[in-house]
Amino acid sequence: MSKLPSDNPEILNKYEIVVGLEVHAQLLTQSKAYSSDSTEYGNLPNTNISVITLAHPGTLPKVNKKVIEYAIKMGLACGSEITRHNIYARKNYFYPDLPKGYQITQDKTPICVGGEVIIRQKEGGEKKIAITRIHMEEDAGKSMHLAGETDSLIDFNRAGVPLIEIVSQPDIRNIDEAYNYLTEIRKLVRYLDICDGNMEEGSLRCDANISVRLKGETKLNTRVEVKNMNSFRNVQRAIEYEVKRQIDLIETGKQQEIIQETRTFDATVGKTYSMRTKESLNDYRYFPEPDLTPVVIDEEWLQKVKSSMPALPRELFLLFTEKYGLSAYDAEVLTASKEIALYFQELCKHTQNYKAAANWVTGEVKATLNKMTWHINQFPIKPATIVALMQIVESGKVSHSIASQSIFPLLLEQPEKTPLQIAEENNWLQESDSNLLEQIIEEVIKAYPEKVAEYKAGKKGIIGMFMGEVMKKTKGKADPKISNQLLTQKLEA
Repeated sequence: MSKLPSDNPEILNKYEIVVGLEVHAQLLTQSKAYSSDSTEYGNLPNTNISVITLAHPGTLPKVNKKVIEYAIKMGLACGSEITRHNIYARKNYFYPDLPKGYQITQDKTPICVGGEVIIRQKEGGEKKIAITRIHMEEDAGKSMHLAGETDSLIDFNRAGVPLIEIVSQPDIRNIDEAYNYLTEIRKLVRYLDICDGNMEEGSLRCDANISVRLKGETKLNTRVEVKNMNSFRNVQRAIEYEVKRQIDLIETGKQQEIIQETRTFDATVGKTYSMRTKESLNDYRYFPEPDLTPVVIDEEWLQKVKSSMPALPRELFLLFTEKYGLSAYDAEVLTASKEIALYFQELCKHTQNYKAAANWVTGEVKATLNKMTWHINQFPIKPATIVALMQIVESGKVSHSIASQSIFPLLLEQPEKTPLQIAEENNWLQESDSNLLEQIIEEVIKAYPEKVAEYKAGKKGIIGMFMGEVMKKTKGKADPKISNQLLTQKLEA
């Protein structure tokens, strides 16, 4: 099989990737964008419908106020300018699974204009990905094609479900940036509680606009849009394939074959395929939606939405790194989930040992949540109890291993008890009596004269073996710090 130009790293390195992403986020409203029909996922086909969803003659849409508020929240989170006078538009297009035959969306007046999403790069720095616009629209239904069947089945449950579309500028330059951007978008919608961010269920979908150019060029070349990818990894794979395809066409003198078109990504083979040439705006025949009056967002309404904004992931990341002194890695892990970040923040109200607190949350707490498939609301141990557990470790009353492996599991079963109570009931308090420890250490040293000789000959690491024996004799209750000091004194004598 002959090699393609893009198989040569030197040729690949000549080019720069230029990517812009369009992310569709399904909003967590109980009813649809322009009707009172349910948006609940997983219901039987064609049960979340009414005469409005089915576009019966004489029916009229009605604006869902919550959709507007959610869109404003996303705009505020991105630092966008909020459009005060919003006009809805009709986008005319062949939608076999949208009964009206057109989509109610926004054209000239997107609710959010400009803004940015700040991503963390692999090397540790930050990069701003500019936002062009965020606008409100409705989703289409779902067409299903069963194997061997010539007919299509259509489920209208999703028709009319509210979406926001977040359109970025073509600022993304590699697949890692694309992944980090999507991760940040998903974190934002989850922190705002406006979308569950579940790509597998289709509540977060992504289209990628992809082109390439020689490094140093400034003009944008012909872009190709790859539609409806349902995982972060598939977005990366689609970009990677499409970039190589375009480079191969350029390098083999077939640049004219890169046309503005819409392509689909087949995840099973990792390739994109042409669906249709890309429509221009004229093809959509946008015009103002005559059945919906303009929506005006006044200052009072805007301030009310602003006052309901939660702490955002970057804000918490900076708090954890700058005030609490955590590493970027720890802060990234803690802010990946809003619930985990808030649990950690509550924990920090009771202690200033922020690193130890982070270790407990990213270690035992997260491991338990994953193992039990619990939401943080189901986690029985209160932050103040975790702090109490940390304190009896710090004071030397119990070892960290006893705290994490013995006391913590019992707290899950008996969260009403204090860690100290559990330690006392089970005789797990550390032995710090120097006289008793000295006696045990002498017994251990006498039992291993050859190891003592090795230690005195310079093999200092063998002290770990002696510590292990002391722990065995005390059933793990010996204070490690005191025991280590006494052992060293005896062995050096």
